[in-house]
Amino acid sequence: QLQLVESGGGLVQPGGSLRLTCTVSRSSWATYDIGWFRQAPGKEREGISCIIGSTGDKYYSDSVKGRFTISRDNTKNTVLLQMDSLKPGDTGIYHCALHRYRGRCSLEPVDYIRWGEGTQVTVSS
Repeated sequence: QLQLVESGGGLVQPGGSLRLTCTVSRSSWATYDIGWFRQAPGKEREGISCIIGSTGDKYYSDSVKGRFTISRDNTKNTVLLQMDSLKPGDTGIYHCALHRYRGRCSLEPVDYIRWGEGTQVTVSS
């Protein structure tokens, strides 16, 4: 069964950087479409970025565009989220997830069918 595991979270000062990793358990994942989401305490889950496996097309929410970069490393079955210029408002639990349809990408949580447990990101001085 396909599993997703996030890592790389931690505590960082405002203006700092972190790189999150989503490791996908199944090696034949080249065409899978992966999204990154985050959830702050008391708030709804927010889609922030996604990447289409077959084309490499990438999408970002307005809240992270220009600061975050999504990429994939096929040799390691991973999807990376490079986060720069972090702000306190970026604090939350970050999850990666598998889109329910191949060749599609969206920032809506309802479109994803399998989720990792998440990794905590805290931006604070």
